[in-house]
Amino acid sequence: MRGWNEGIADAVAYMEDHLTDELSIGQIAKRANVSGFYFQRIFSALCGFTVGEYIRNRRLTLAAQELCSARARVLDIALKYGYESPDSFTRAFIRFHGVSPSAAREPGVRLNAFAPLKIKLTLEGGTMLEYKIVEKEQFTVVGVSRKFHGGNSYEELPAFWNEHCSNSEEMKAVCGTYGICIDAEDDSFDYIIADNYLPWKEVPEGCVTRVIPAGTWAVFPCRGALPKALQDVLTRIWSEWLPSCRSYKLAGSYNVEMYTPHHENPADDYSEIWIPLEKL
Repeated sequence: MRGWNEGIADAVAYMEDHLTDELSIGQIAKRANVSGFYFQRIFSALCGFTVGEYIRNRRLTLAAQELCSARARVLDIALKYGYESPDSFTRAFIRFHGVSPSAAREPGVRLNAFAPLKIKLTLEGGTMLEYKIVEKEQFTVVGVSRKFHGGNSYEELPAFWNEHCSNSEEMKAVCGTYGICIDAEDDSFDYIIADNYLPWKEVPEGCVTRVIPAGTWAVFPCRGALPKALQDVLTRIWSEWLPSCRSYKLAGSYNVEMYTPHHENPADDYSEIWIPLEKL
């Protein structure tokens, strides 16, 4: 994607310039020219923490600096950095720094600092990442849906799958051909464990249907034990393939994981990641 590194740098700079303002994922992602859905997932995959965690840690770092260098009231600093009350600010401050805001003013007290992100150009890649560009017709899925927040998907989605697979009634209704991430709100997404919808069958109780639009997709094969094989490829898509892509940009606010039946040897398992695209 042309200008991807610059877009991420612009998004980080925007967060830094507006740490005392109310920030939304949509506003931040706009600087990187992607949707909030994709920005959150890419940011957390590359950085190891969520957008919300980055903003909170930077605010608490700056708040501590102000407490040490100025005599402003704790209430004023709490409000400045987005906390509605001194109590909520104090709880967050203690979790981050290990001391209360008032104690932070004592000489010699130890505080934590979370440095701002800096984007550096590095040489990466040089290895093969297999993919193909395909056109797919619109299709409808039926499945079990749950809402997730921010960048914790690498931990929480496998737990959702384990829970589903241990429920024999749910497995009868939905085998799990797909795992589909669909944008829900500014800071969350819906994840659906789904199968192809068959119009002549009733929708099982507790299930939802979703229409996946026709379009162009990049399809990435994943070989090996799950979820590691899939998560490793997904991280490489965001960190290697996307920044070097010159013909397409991300489209929509959804992506699809396609699964085949498990093998006796997990190393032989096969799955795919489908990413919707638009021509530049």
